[in-house]
Amino acid sequence: MESLALTFSSGWASGINAYLVVLVLGVVQRTTGAEEIPDVLGTWPVLAAAGLMYAIEFVADKVPYIDSTWDSISTVIRPTIGAVIGVLLAGEADSLNEAVGGVVGGTSALMSHLIKASERLAVNTSPEPVSNSVVSLAEDGLVLGVVWFATEHPLAAAGVAGVLLVAGLVLVYLIVRAVRGGWRRLTRRGRRGAPPPGGPSDGTTKPYPVQ
Repeated sequence: MESLALTFSSGWASGINAYLVVLVLGVVQRTTGAEEIPDVLGTWPVLAAAGLMYAIEFVADKVPYIDSTWDSISTVIRPTIGAVIGVLLAGEADSLNEAVGGVVGGTSALMSHLIKASERLAVNTSPEPVSNSVVSLAEDGLVLGVVWFATEHPLAAAGVAGVLLVAGLVLVYLIVRAVRGGWRRLTRRGRRGAPPPGGPSDGTTKPYPVQ
């Protein structure tokens, strides 16, 4: 159960910043030798690769519209990393547990990734660039805190990740509802401002000016 809880928390976090998740898990394994974290995540090649990719994402994730482009590229990458982490966390378990870990990690990563991508599209409508940096730093802080907490208290961290996932879904629903409402208002205004299809309302026609 604790392994599955850690998988869910890591999967949720992977959908937001997969490279930071790998980096945090690797550092914890390297420094504490935690048995629940696979040794491969603490190897120097994995840490170096995760650190490099996190540095790139750290910059790209804070630039308006570039962040959404990066999210589009990561649509496959983040759920895949979440699934791989889930399989690795299953450790030496049988194939069924590995499959469950992969599904849980991949699914939670995909859901949180879609939530993040939707929220970033909404943030990009803001005319100033500061909001992107603030949101990105907040996301990095959540990922770091949840994953680190999950290595010590996996069940509690899974509960926190579940609440954040539900809150994200509610936020996306409210964003979509607001966008639809705004689009309907614009459509109504456009219809009221358009001239009647038969010409002016008094039934007369204006002559064309003589060239």
